[in-house]
Amino acid sequence: MKMYQLFIMSLLLMVVSCTLDKTDYENEINTAVPEHYEFKEATAINKDQYKISIETLNGTFYQGYNEIRVKIINTQTNENINTSNITFLPIMTKADGSNTSCPYRYTLDYKQDGKYYSGYSVFTDKSNSTVSWKLYMSFTVKEEMYTINKDIIVNEQSNKNLNMTSFTGNDGEQYYIALIAPQKPKVAENKLVAGIYKYNKPTVSSGSFPDPSQFSYSEVKGYTLQLDPRMPEPSMGNHSSPNNQNLTQGNDGLYYGIVNYTMTGNWTLNFIMLNQNGKIIKGTKVSTDFTPGVPGAKSELFIDTLF
Repeated sequence: MKMYQLFIMSLLLMVVSCTLDKTDYENEINTAVPEHYEFKEATAINKDQYKISIETLNGTFYQGYNEIRVKIINTQTNENINTSNITFLPIMTKADGSNTSCPYRYTLDYKQDGKYYSGYSVFTDKSNSTVSWKLYMSFTVKEEMYTINKDIIVNEQSNKNLNMTSFTGNDGEQYYIALIAPQKPKVAENKLVAGIYKYNKPTVSSGSFPDPSQFSYSEVKGYTLQLDPRMPEPSMGNHSSPNNQNLTQGNDGLYYGIVNYTMTGNWTLNFIMLNQNGKIIKGTKVSTDFTPGVPGAKSELFIDTLF
């Protein structure tokens, strides 16, 4: 009888302990996940009779992946201009005066259905006292080229499902992975979308600043991003989930896979990135051991998420 009572008391203590852990954990992740699906004007530049309107989701430039939409309007006729050779170049200046950039699309594509020019920019840092961003653009109307520039503010990305990472691969190249979707995952199998980019090491400069050949990035072609999602919190034991699918490249250049979130909370997307020949560029396998009470080990290539 005494042994039975001890067993019951131990069981109750375990239940209370688990409940407390769960309550603390729920408080930790009780964060509203912002969703933005409407494009708004983030900034505008006037040049002669033209207004160049730059739109982003929520009208804000965020650290990480940003879809960019540009409209050029003739302010005298209020008509959208279907011009040619629109270029887009973001430049970051550091406190020491050095300049760098980030993954971006230099020549924008015209979308007839929406009457705008489409591109993207993966801002690697938010604006602060030591980092500033400026957009350099050009466009041609009736064989006359116009050049413009504008200071912008890049804000911190508060949605951790849109995090990014940069790293040096085993091949010595500089890479960037930026999460694009889902903005707000569900407890289900979610389509996971990411962009993968590589910095193109410049050769001798052939022009004056800002020479785009010195700030060149390309979309990585034909790679595979192996996926192993896990919950790294000690209370979660670093457990994973079934039915995940590795990310492979779609026709639009982005990478698509499936991540199965079995509950809300902190998740780590552990990756192993393979090139076209199956060679590991970055990443390590994660142990499959269940480790309650111990923070889960992560791949050398990972992105943390939270929903």
